[in-house]
Amino acid sequence: MHIVITGANRGIGHAMADRYRAAGHQVTGTARVPVDDLLALDVTDPLSCATLAEHLTDRPVDLLICNAGIYPDKGQPLDTGYPAAMWAETFATNVTGVFLSIQSLLPNLRAAQDAKIAIISSQMASHTRAPGGSYIYRASKAAALNLGRNLAIDLAPEGIAVGIYHPGWVRTDMGGDAAEISVDQAADGLLDRFAALDMAATGCFQTWDGHDHAY
Repeated sequence: MHIVITGANRGIGHAMADRYRAAGHQVTGTARVPVDDLLALDVTDPLSCATLAEHLTDRPVDLLICNAGIYPDKGQPLDTGYPAAMWAETFATNVTGVFLSIQSLLPNLRAAQDAKIAIISSQMASHTRAPGGSYIYRASKAAALNLGRNLAIDLAPEGIAVGIYHPGWVRTDMGGDAAEISVDQAADGLLDRFAALDMAATGCFQTWDGHDHAY
């Protein structure tokens, strides 16, 4: 398979790329600031997305993993925090960036047989997880969930399956040292979820370990 992973320079994205390569798959990893063999991609920039698409012209994409994301509002105070610029930056990355990545690579996905799109959202997107705080991140991940659900409907006639996933609370720079699971656990679980994704499951919202999550 040819797999494209956004945000593959660290954390879960990097671990997933390593696993797919070890299994013999072709992996195109991207990062805003590329290192090693990663390609440059700023998911918030339409020109950058178009450049990636041009680089991959005529190469089918079997699996697109929209993993790039930011969480800048952790610990922001309600009275004085959450500036407008932070809202704009987060939605540009976590929502618009997902859409632009998918939109730009639609020809590549259509050129593959049984193509799949995996969107990394979060359990924080669910209305059942509302303990307060992190308003920007929660709202952006809820929007990414909604985006994925609607894309699943529109792409179903073309046989392209779309899954939305909670990767777990992971010990990364974003998740922090107190998180519940390791990067390796998250990556292994997500790879199993992506392998199981098919048209019967399109539009699913699942956890890294295979449970359906409430919307």
